[in-house]
Amino acid sequence: MNRRKRAVFNWSGGKDSALALYKVLQGQEYEVVSLLTTVNQDSSRSSMHGIPVSLLQKQADSIGIPLHLVSLAPGGEMAGYEQAMQQAVDHFKAQGVVHFIFGDIFLHDVKSYREQKLRPHGITVVEPLWGKTSAEIMTEFLASGLQTIVVTTTADILDQRYIGRLIDKDFIQDLPPGVDVCGENGEYHTFCYAGGMFRNPVPFALGGPFQKSFPIKLSDGSTQNYAYWFANLQDTDTSTS
Repeated sequence: MNRRKRAVFNWSGGKDSALALYKVLQGQEYEVVSLLTTVNQDSSRSSMHGIPVSLLQKQADSIGIPLHLVSLAPGGEMAGYEQAMQQAVDHFKAQGVVHFIFGDIFLHDVKSYREQKLRPHGITVVEPLWGKTSAEIMTEFLASGLQTIVVTTTADILDQRYIGRLIDKDFIQDLPPGVDVCGENGEYHTFCYAGGMFRNPVPFALGGPFQKSFPIKLSDGSTQNYAYWFANLQDTDTSTS
């Protein structure tokens, strides 16, 4: 009899998410029934990583776990995000899922928010990487054999020269002082395409780096623009990604 706990893995497509999933799949405690990813309904790309839906699907196919997409309006209100996620929770609870797994490291406000929103619905938050330092996580990541490149950076912290870089020891040594080695404060985001639990590499291409700014509403009600560099990640099998 299968006694593993049915779980959904909240998949960003990046390195911390990949490492957390890798660790979960190596264990026997959870049966991961689906990867869940939020995407921008206008661009058909994941929210901050900018991964095209077609590449998210190819990641899932290579890993061997179904992909469930949650479509969000660009720049939408938090209420819209919470409503969309509630629908996902209802969908998976009907399948007997009571655990949602995330790849957070140390952002307590993020973890608390997840627990606050999911606990009333009988969903337990699971954090396989929690409690370790970023340095420890990076050491585990490099040892895992997972292959990952940088696809987004916060423009005023890491410039376009970091876009497309492979996450390896050289990359770590080149990070400016004060930058979290795992980018846990949003300094950079990544795309994982091979190694670990991937049964075959995910083919992709990189367009030229481009910069884009987004208005972010602050807690005091004001709005501030934040600029990011993107890799223009593309699916090699389509010309529209």
